[in-house]
Amino acid sequence: MSAAQAFSLYILRCADGTLYTGIAADVARRLAEHASGSRGAKFLRGKGPLELVFEETAGDRAAASRLEYRVKQLSRADKLELIAGRRQLRDLLEDQVLDGGGG
Repeated sequence: MSAAQAFSLYILRCADGTLYTGIAADVARRLAEHASGSRGAKFLRGKGPLELVFEETAGDRAAASRLEYRVKQLSRADKLELIAGRRQLRDLLEDQVLDGGGG
């Protein structure tokens, strides 16, 4: 496995309207795992059908994990803005660089 493998951040909409954010190197495979329930997130069990509403390349695993954390901190309204394309992932990365000075 390559150290620089590209990961994507994705957002799923559940049948009950809730949103789930995750990262994966292969989003289609991960969505199938979630849908089957075998290796999917416990949060998603019984919440299907699942709809992929957002997907964007997020860099290597570490960068994708940091971005996933940032997106999970967003309000539902902000996530919907991201899904609608009125907000960009790169804006979250810029905020992270500006806010993440340590300390």
